[in-house]
Amino acid sequence: MVLFKQIIGLEDIKTTLIRAVENNHVAHAQLFHGAVGSANFALALAYATFLNCENKQVDDSCGVCSSCSKMLKLAHPDFIHLFPIAGAKASTETLMPQWRKFVLQNPYGTLSDWLEQIDGKQGNISAEEARKLIERLSFKAYEAEYKIILIWQTEILHPTAANALLKVLEEPPQKTIFLLVANNSDKLLTTIISRTQRVSVRKFTDEEIIKNLEKANVNTERAKQIAYLAEGNLHKAIEISTQTQSNEQDWFANMMRMCYAMNVQKMISLADEFDAFKKEDQKSMMLYGLSIFRELFLYLHGGEILVRLEGKDLEFVQKFSKAINKNNIEKIVAEFTEAHFHLERNGRAKMIFLDTALRIARMIK
Repeated sequence: MVLFKQIIGLEDIKTTLIRAVENNHVAHAQLFHGAVGSANFALALAYATFLNCENKQVDDSCGVCSSCSKMLKLAHPDFIHLFPIAGAKASTETLMPQWRKFVLQNPYGTLSDWLEQIDGKQGNISAEEARKLIERLSFKAYEAEYKIILIWQTEILHPTAANALLKVLEEPPQKTIFLLVANNSDKLLTTIISRTQRVSVRKFTDEEIIKNLEKANVNTERAKQIAYLAEGNLHKAIEISTQTQSNEQDWFANMMRMCYAMNVQKMISLADEFDAFKKEDQKSMMLYGLSIFRELFLYLHGGEILVRLEGKDLEFVQKFSKAINKNNIEKIVAEFTEAHFHLERNGRAKMIFLDTALRIARMIK
C-alpha cells in the first residue's frame, strides 16, 4: 500500500498531503495519528512514496519510476524504517524481511499481529535502535531528494529512545523527513508532539469499508454487515471477513429465542456449538450481540432515526423490541461486553457462553 490510489476514501487528507509537497510546505516532522484499523500507516507510506517520486502526477506518485519501484518493494535506500522489536538479539536489520512481508500483505495490521509474526510477547523501539538511526542520519541521501524516516508505533518508544529522537527533531538534518505513526498519541512526550505537524486520520466510514471489502470479493450484503460490526476499523473488518463462521444474525437470533424460552437444554447444546467455533468467530458473535443490543437501546428510547441497521438485522430489532424489558438493556450490554473480555483472555468458551445466556435469559424475563 504505497500509492494514494490504493487507499479507498480519505480524499481530503490525500489532497492536503499532495498540495503540501506541490507548494513546498513539507514539514520536517509529521505525526500520522489515528485509531487502530485506520489508514494512518497506509497514508504515511503513500506520502513517503510521493515525496521522492521522480515523475509526480496530479493526484499520486507515478508508480513506475526508479524511486517508486523500490518503494513498491520497501527497499529504497533513503527510506528508513523504525518499528518495535522483541528479544535481546533482534534488530530492525535482522527483522527487515519479515517487516516487508508484514507491511506489504496488510498495512492495516496491528502491533499484536506484528509481535505474533516475530514470536514476540512484548516489543518496543529500543534505545540502541534510536542510536543506530542517529548514526545513519549523519549521511546524506543516497539518490533521492529526501531521506525519510518512518517510525511505526511511535508511542512505544523506549524513554531513552524518545529523548534521543527529541534532540534530532529539535535540529533535524537538511532534507530529512520524519513520519511518525501512532495509534495513541496521548502516550507520546508532549515535547515530541509539539515538534511535529499533526495529520489526524479519522476512522473509515461504513461506505469506505464496504468498498474495501467488495474489492476483496466480499458480497455487498455481507460487507454491509461487517462494516456495521467493524465500527470504522478496517483491520477488524478484514479479520471478520476471513472468518469461516459468517451467519452471526441467524445464530444470534436462535440464541435469543432460547433465552426468551428459558430452554436450558437448548442453551447447553448451543454452548457446545459455540465452543467448537474458532476463537475469532466466538468474539465476533459476542460483538454482534453487543452491537444489536446497542441498536435496541436506541430503538426503544425514541432514537429510531439513529438506528444504522437494515434488512434482517433491522427486522430482528423491530420484532425483539416487543419482547424485551428496556430497563435491562444496559445490563445485557454489560454481559456481552464481559463475555467478549473473557474470550479475549482465553477463557473457556462453553462456560462463558452458557453463563452469559443464562444471565440474559433472566433479564429478558
